[in-house]
Amino acid sequence: MENKNINVALLVGGTSPEREVSKSTCKSVYSTLQKLNYSVRIIDPAYGLNQPENVDLFFDKKDYCEMSNKNQIEAINSKLFDNVDVAFIGIHGKWGEDGMLQSLLEMRGIKYTGSKVLASALSMNKFMAKIMFQHFNVNTPKWFVVTNTENDYMLIDQKIKKFFGYPCVIKPNDQGSTIGLTICNNENDLIEAIKLSLHFSNLALVEEYIPGRELTVAVLGNRSLPVLEIKPKNGFYDYEHKYTSGMSEYQVPAAIPENIAKHLQQQALLAFNSIGCDTYARIDFRLTEDFQSYCLEVNTLPGMTNLSLVPKMAAAAGITFEELIDQIIKLSL
Repeated sequence: MENKNINVALLVGGTSPEREVSKSTCKSVYSTLQKLNYSVRIIDPAYGLNQPENVDLFFDKKDYCEMSNKNQIEAINSKLFDNVDVAFIGIHGKWGEDGMLQSLLEMRGIKYTGSKVLASALSMNKFMAKIMFQHFNVNTPKWFVVTNTENDYMLIDQKIKKFFGYPCVIKPNDQGSTIGLTICNNENDLIEAIKLSLHFSNLALVEEYIPGRELTVAVLGNRSLPVLEIKPKNGFYDYEHKYTSGMSEYQVPAAIPENIAKHLQQQALLAFNSIGCDTYARIDFRLTEDFQSYCLEVNTLPGMTNLSLVPKMAAAAGITFEELIDQIIKLSL
């Protein structure tokens, strides 16, 4: 089938704290879909039935109208999605990567990009994903979870010291883009770090801190792309370093021994398959000085902005951005 005969609904925005990242992703994807001659319809489900007529308003920093998750349900069950062949999901975070949007699309019989419901839900539930990693022999940092009803910080402190010690990483169990994440250096930082994480989630993941290098591997179809190293200019690879130009440097292929690169690519495929991913994803790792790798998480809908990592890895494999988007759609169909 020619691209012009394929109706693509580009889903932008959403209601999560990653809404602005989604707009950046979708702006890049939209222009590429046009170049590829697809028939494109932009939809921001968070607006419900009240969609902007002007395309630019979908990407504007100022929101067009009131948003809600109820609106998202109404939008997907409406005529907005009639005759859609495939939905390109450019929404990040909750109600984008956690299986909710995917399940609504499946109820309408609409194909979509990215992983299916279970894999999406597992990827956003970090501690459940880590259980699957362990089952499939994917090495991952030690961890435990704290619920929003726990307030015995002395006990939490004792568990940290018993299982892995300080520094440790404390982050929401079901957010992306390092939102709500703290590197906790000692017990004096603990209460504030736990409260920040629980502001964004009902569960906080308390995780062993792995000193070393920040690496990531994209999987496209059943193929691992070249390993990329992230080099933040200062501190760690937080939200600011991810989405501010010049705050991080990237090297792809990463300057690591060939056998270590192959091992990371194998671990990425194992992690990808352990939670049942398909189409594409990005798997993040830490690598110690003695080349021990630790899988941090799987991103089933990684960003596609001009600063994003998957396009950089694809380019290193000889795949242009246009070819990448085209392959994602064709794999999804």
